[in-house]
Amino acid sequence: MDKLPKVKERSSKRVGRGYGSGKGGHTSGRGQKGQKTRKKIPLLFEGIKVKKSLIKRLPLQRGKGKLKPQKKSIAMKIERLNVFKAGENITLEKLVKSGMVSRKRALLGVKIVDGGKLAKKLTIELPVTSAAARKIKKAGGTIVK
Repeated sequence: MDKLPKVKERSSKRVGRGYGSGKGGHTSGRGQKGQKTRKKIPLLFEGIKVKKSLIKRLPLQRGKGKLKPQKKSIAMKIERLNVFKAGENITLEKLVKSGMVSRKRALLGVKIVDGGKLAKKLTIELPVTSAAARKIKKAGGTIVK
């Protein structure tokens, strides 16, 4: 039996679940006293040196939206453009009027991506991926930049 290879790896020890767990009991591997034994330390905490800290080095930005991440533009599959008539110009305003994109979401922008087939010849005035551009040109359409 001892010649057989181990079938599965041993799971990691859970900390602080009693003496029988092999890693638990009194201090659970955190040492005796101090800040690190009591709670978690914040990610950007740099001790007492406030003057040189990262937060002081960054410029002050006013308003509530300074920490919000930049949102990505909406990806629209090429097959959804088959709703429009052949030879039509596809703009952001036209997508909003047709109800395909809400006015609020249109502020983020729309990008045409590959997905499905395009059966009509269209003129597109929106950002397009390279794969979608190939399908538009194959259908006889054009892309205006």
